[in-house]
Amino acid sequence: MANTKFIFVTGGVTSSLGKGILASSLAKLIQAGGYSVTIQKLDPYLNVDPGTLNPYEHGECFVTDDGAETDLDLGHYERFLNRPTSQANNVTTGRIYQSVINKERKGDYLGKTVQIVPHITDEIKRSIMLLGKKGDYDVVVTEIGGVVGDIESLPFIEAVRQLKWELGSDALCIHLTLVPYLAAAGELKTKPTQHSVKQLLENGVQPDILVLRTEHALNSNLKHKVALFCNVDRNAVFESPDAKSIYEIPLLLHNQGLDEVAMTKLRLPIKKDPDLEHWKDQLNRLYNLKESVDIAVVGKYVELPDAYKSIHEAINHAGMVSGVKVNIEWIHSEKLTEENASELLKDKKAILVAPGFGHRGIEGKITAVKFARENDIPFLGICLGMQCAVIEFARNVLGLKNANSTEFTATDAPVIDIMEEQKRLRTWGIRCV
Repeated sequence: MANTKFIFVTGGVTSSLGKGILASSLAKLIQAGGYSVTIQKLDPYLNVDPGTLNPYEHGECFVTDDGAETDLDLGHYERFLNRPTSQANNVTTGRIYQSVINKERKGDYLGKTVQIVPHITDEIKRSIMLLGKKGDYDVVVTEIGGVVGDIESLPFIEAVRQLKWELGSDALCIHLTLVPYLAAAGELKTKPTQHSVKQLLENGVQPDILVLRTEHALNSNLKHKVALFCNVDRNAVFESPDAKSIYEIPLLLHNQGLDEVAMTKLRLPIKKDPDLEHWKDQLNRLYNLKESVDIAVVGKYVELPDAYKSIHEAINHAGMVSGVKVNIEWIHSEKLTEENASELLKDKKAILVAPGFGHRGIEGKITAVKFARENDIPFLGICLGMQCAVIEFARNVLGLKNANSTEFTATDAPVIDIMEEQKRLRTWGIRCV
């Protein structure tokens, strides 16, 4: 294929509508149709990356193969496409400004006044085009974080406007909005969508496709109304309804023809019908699990499900492959003590101690590790969870009572026969390297 195609996914009305799932679903359909696809996320916040963001505020930090700390949506991208992502797949406003300022300090702009347009927008465009220039992908799907109308998103939307103008039929914009249902009136309302598209138009971007997030089915008259007032083709209005699983969304969108319309607008030849048989089989397994197992996940951010999104998905996927429904009980490590550990953990078939940072909740995690070890319960520690396992073993097996995550007092340590202790560690499945 001569040119890489670019699809931009924007959102309106409200956040958390599922732009990441929409982008992942469409990318999966195009991939299943015989093309190589990747997805990137443009985040409008000023942090250089989400590595220092509070999980309560931003959810998990997803780490890619090259060690980049990225947005949790990249986890969705990898799970849907089964392809690794990298630092190039997540760009923040902070990284854009940092790059531009570094270039200015080096004199790369030859004394010109550095401005949002063209310097910031050119850097955004460079980051977007980077994946396409490598020649590894036929299609690059770019999700723009935030909501159209946010001041933080304006440079990204301007970059999209310029790229659509420069690339012509090699680029299109899909806009995801909300169609709310007013129970008192018994009606679905399209006005928020109309205003959102108007806001996008004011920034110079005409959406090519609309996807309407809804909790109720949309009839053809309503879709026609949206198409008319938002100036899009009648066959380019789709709905994204509630589903039992996010993995059902690609099938729902394919049944409406979203992938075919998108590929046609991009002048991308339709090689074959998407091969989704394996996807359907796995979804069928998910919906028909006969057995179940109860496990505990001990963490310090359990109030927010997105804080451990990848762990949750990995456990569910493992259960699906094994034919078992996994019932997860999320246990806050600050509330777990020696006194209540038996009550909270006794009936669990496995215990997972989750990542985190800081001192808060550490003792609860160590208590969970100790309970698992003493009661022969299968255990997995991830990141800080495994660190807690080492601390617990040092304290309660090796007798290093002052052991913690940083240091212990050498004068308090007993004389240890290293060879013997390595043997003891191996009996617990721990290998010293």
